[in-house]
Amino acid sequence: MSLTGIARYAFAPRQHKLEQHFTEPEALQHRVLQHLLRTAANTEYGRNHLFATTKGYDDFVRNVPVNTYEELKADIDRMRHGEADVLWPGKVKWYAKSSGTTNDKSKFIPVSAEGLKNIHYKGGTDVVALYLQNNPKSRMFDGKGLILGGSHAPNYNVAGSLVGDLSAILIENINPLVNLVRVPKKQTALLSDFEVKRDRIARECLNKNVTNISGVPSWMLSVLVRVLELSGKERLDEVWPNLEVFFHGGIAFTPYRSQYEHIIKSDRMHYMETYNASEGFFGIQNDPADKSMLLMLDYDVFYEFLPMDEFDSENPNIVPLEGVEVGRNYAMLISTSCGLWRYMIGDTVKFTSVRPYKFVITGRTKYFINAFGEELIQDNAEKGLAYACQQTGAEVKEYTAAPVFMDANAKCRHQWLIEFAKEPEDINEFADLLDHQLQAINSDYEAKRFHDITLQPLEIVVARKGQFDDWLRSKGKLGGQHKIPRLSNNRKTIEEIMRVK
Repeated sequence: MSLTGIARYAFAPRQHKLEQHFTEPEALQHRVLQHLLRTAANTEYGRNHLFATTKGYDDFVRNVPVNTYEELKADIDRMRHGEADVLWPGKVKWYAKSSGTTNDKSKFIPVSAEGLKNIHYKGGTDVVALYLQNNPKSRMFDGKGLILGGSHAPNYNVAGSLVGDLSAILIENINPLVNLVRVPKKQTALLSDFEVKRDRIARECLNKNVTNISGVPSWMLSVLVRVLELSGKERLDEVWPNLEVFFHGGIAFTPYRSQYEHIIKSDRMHYMETYNASEGFFGIQNDPADKSMLLMLDYDVFYEFLPMDEFDSENPNIVPLEGVEVGRNYAMLISTSCGLWRYMIGDTVKFTSVRPYKFVITGRTKYFINAFGEELIQDNAEKGLAYACQQTGAEVKEYTAAPVFMDANAKCRHQWLIEFAKEPEDINEFADLLDHQLQAINSDYEAKRFHDITLQPLEIVVARKGQFDDWLRSKGKLGGQHKIPRLSNNRKTIEEIMRVK
């Protein structure tokens, strides 16, 4: 029997248990809440917020405020300096470094031992369980998995704690048996210099039997291009003929799909989206024919949802799982075994079904353009770009967009800075197609664009090759989990990138 055949038996019990997501999803969530409250009752935060006497969700809402990173930052800093029993029992050694969503340059998300086991690794296990369930002919364990990670380092001036990309933390703490079926070697995977790491990964993996790849689409594509350069091949399936799946997450796959399909022609290739953030593992694409993801409900994560149309309200109607509506845009709040309580993660989601609860990521609470009442979200941008690329044969590598504010004649527009992997023959046609598709899918944008009275046709500025990477490099953020802010209500990011020569 092959290794994959043996693995099927090992994953079968979990595959059966996952059926509860379809039959008793709400019960799963309420058991999670009780477990989290009971476990953290004697922490400082638990005592201050009456966890021991909290009997249900209504009490939880009364006793615990909604938090952003700023509200928890002081407690997290104390934890990083070695204090125990603050937000979660015991001391927390690991902190996932993230950036771009707070007033600070970086934020440090606690990753407890329980969170590693019952959130992050449980999510990784379920990805494989669902993939094997959907693909009875898979042979993924008969070869190697290329897992692309970041780096970590001691938390300087804070003895005993370590910080790094979540992916690096996962690689550092992974079961040693997993290293038997993954590449590259650990020392290479944890290198901090992405350009050096990219080359070494490509060289180490070039002659391996790679059957599956995992990582952020943009950075993985960069590694795969280097593999092709070294091999002299035009197609990745000529290098790795048994490659069968890409487990991807971190950023939207839509702008990159055509580029992957260009270098991987195999009809046996699969793509499976995951939602694994620094704060937790939340969703898995369980049906290859459905781009939405299944919300994972029996991890150490309790979910709440704030309607985005009430985001600026003093008393928004925040609801637990059973209160969500299909088609409505929500900001997601989480409470987890890493010590995050009613924490606004910054992502927005929209449910496509309930029982099972399936959703798509629509963007960020801070990544949108609403300078003129147009309420353009990242999901709109991705769909508009996908349409324009489909119609013109173009391929987008990176992009960001921001408003150009009103001039003396009350005229304004959106400006898009786009780096193309394959530039359209007519950039004006591409801009027109994007603009009209945005109007077709966003009625607020359409209303503001009506007869060009207020919002003028959008403008596209073509970025040079590598301009976005050069901007990330200047910030010390090239590689790992770092992302380009796609939409912004101000011009800070777009002007910084445009200044990079």
